[in-house]
Formats: sequence, C-alpha cells, structure tokens
Amino acid sequence: MTAAPASEQPIITFWSDIGCPWATLALHTLHAAADARGQELLIDHRAFPLELFNSQPTPKLIVDAEVVMLGAHRPELGWRLWAGHEWEYPSSILPALEAVQAAKAPEVGGLHGSDQLDTALRRAFYVDHRCISIHSVILDIAEGCAHVDAKALEAALARGAGRREVYEQWHQAQGPEIQGSPHLFAPGGWAVHNPGAHYTYNGSPETGGFPRLDRYDAGWADELLDSLARQAG
Repeated sequence: MTAAPASEQPIITFWSDIGCPWATLALHTLHAAADARGQELLIDHRAFPLELFNSQPTPKLIVDAEVVMLGAHRPELGWRLWAGHEWEYPSSILPALEAVQAAKAPEVGGLHGSDQLDTALRRAFYVDHRCISIHSVILDIAEGCAHVDAKALEAALARGAGRREVYEQWHQAQGPEIQGSPHLFAPGGWAVHNPGAHYTYNGSPETGGFPRLDRYDAGWADELLDSLARQAG
C-alpha cells in the first residue's frame, strides 16, 4: 500500500498515560494491525496524566494486577511483573509523558518520532523494567529510536519542552469529551474509550480486588484502519 503524504494522512489522536496497561494494549493492537496490513499510522499522542488526576504516583498494586491479567491473555506482549529493584519502580510517569510531547517538534522527530518514542518507553516499562522517571534513561531509550534525534530531544527537555503541553492536555482532558486512558479519536467522528475491552473488578483494586477480562475484541483496530484507508483514498 502506498502511503499518503504526511500532510494528507488522517491523524489518530490518542489520549493516554504510559503507565496505563489498557492504553498500552490498545496501542500494541493498533500497531500490530497496521503492520500486518502494511498501513502507515500517524498518531498524535496526548497526555492523560493519571497521577495528576488522582494526586498519587502510578499505583503499582493496580498495574501489577492488570499486567498479570492482560499479559496472560496476550503473551506476545512480553509483559511480566516488575523484576527490577523496588526502588527503581517509576515514582512518576510525567517525565516520560513530557518527552513524548517534546519529541513532536519537527527537529526532534515529529509525530512519527513521538509515536516511536512512546512505544519504546512503554516497552522499557512493561517488558524491560527500566525506571522511565529518570532523564538519562529516557534519553538512552531515545537513542534507540530511529526517528528521534536524541541530542535534539535532550536540548528540548533542558529548555522545559513538553511540560506545558502535558499540563495543558491534563486541563483539556478534564472536560466531558475525554473519558479516560485510553481514548482514541479519528477523522469521521470515530471516538472510542478503551476500545475492545470488556472487564470487571471483583472488588476495589485498592483493597486487593482483581480484574477479570471477560473478552477483548481486537477487531476494532481493523475497523479503524479501514476507515482511515478510505479517507486517505
């Protein structure tokens, strides 16, 4: 399939938190479907910073329960319970979210670079168990992204790039249109919160409740890609 010029490609707006397993599953599903079809994606990542909404760090207790459930359902993700030192568990996801926003600058990587960095940061957290709160770790991950200029990203972060965008997006996400992480929007009125996921908790996660995945319908990704392909001509 011949890709449309970047200026003509439909853009998927993806609201999420890197520390949200559901969002990371949705991105994996979307990328896998696009790769299988040879269809290029253009994703505009927007921050839905859960730690700002909830006034607390990323809750390891909840993330662990969801990692076990989703990792068992989709073993190709390669997820496992945190195997690093406890003190290396990220206390904040904000630096990673800021880096993804900063990477959108054309001199750093644009939307393609931002999406590649976002994917790499998620892998570093869920698979490699790296502390993505740390500046040097983020830059090391960026070095492995072909579409990201890591030196330009370092200079941008040193100027504070990405922080204002994260806070602006947090305020925007407090409106009724954006329901949580993940929430996807695409041209033509396509909008879905946590697509394909049907699950329940058997109790409050804060008190030891566990999630149960009733089903996950991955077909939503092909439906979205079909819609984008029609719009791109």
